[in-house]
Amino acid sequence: MKLTILGCYSATPRTFTNPTSQVLEIRNHLFLIDCGEGTQVQLRKNKIKFSRIKHIFISHLHGDHFFGLPGLISTFRLLGRETEMHIYGPKGIKEAITLFLKLGDSWTNFPLIFHELKSKESELIFEDEQVSVHTIPLKHRIYTNGFLFQEKPSPRKLDIEAVAEHKIDRSQYNNIKNGADGILESGTVVPNASLTIDPPDPKSYAFCSDTVYNEDILPLIKNVDTLYHESTFLETESNLGEKTKHSTAKQAALIAQKADVGSLILGHYSTRYKSIDLFREEALQVFSNVELADDGKSFEI
Repeated sequence: MKLTILGCYSATPRTFTNPTSQVLEIRNHLFLIDCGEGTQVQLRKNKIKFSRIKHIFISHLHGDHFFGLPGLISTFRLLGRETEMHIYGPKGIKEAITLFLKLGDSWTNFPLIFHELKSKESELIFEDEQVSVHTIPLKHRIYTNGFLFQEKPSPRKLDIEAVAEHKIDRSQYNNIKNGADGILESGTVVPNASLTIDPPDPKSYAFCSDTVYNEDILPLIKNVDTLYHESTFLETESNLGEKTKHSTAKQAALIAQKADVGSLILGHYSTRYKSIDLFREEALQVFSNVELADDGKSFEI
């Protein structure tokens, strides 16, 4: 699982920073998470193939999280895209995007499928044989969700030396990988554990967009491998966090600590501060494994 940060700063774009957008590569999927202004340029800079993006997840309808979407959809059209695109976001996102397309007389030449969200409870919004995605209801000034991405357990791996030693016929390989025992020509049963290797543990990633400090999410993100949590302010400006429904770096670290996550990635920094290192320093007072998101930075989960 690989996470690439395209943008991770709050509200106002600058020439050297970008608003929220990131790409998660998970089990052959390439998921785009939020789509602030300039996202398609950042995709180009990071050499991410547009054609691999088939699912876009939008946390909420504030401009710094979805204003890049109309432009990206228009570019898909110009590139002659034919593959369907799925967009998951708050109720109203379909109206917002189709209005742009209508006024510009630029309807897509590919299926654009909207999955509008309105539940205030966590719900499963995507699932296949490899991955599941659930919403994480957050508390912001408008309806907002985070997203929990989870790999499903992989089949056990064949121990090539073991199956060769026992002279297991190749016709049994798939069944063995799916948990069956091996059977020799003599009828002797060889336990599956003797013929296979444990697969890697499935990984999980939680994206928590704009939100006030909210312990209601703890059961949903318990023990995730990596948590991205917004940290717009430092504690010195916690009053602004309460007013605008944002979190501080310390509050993000408290959530990470109480959820017992593997690692914490901070982002959505206010540009009022001279260095983003200040956010990590504050969070480290509470939680030991803290990373800083930054435009163009990647993380292996």
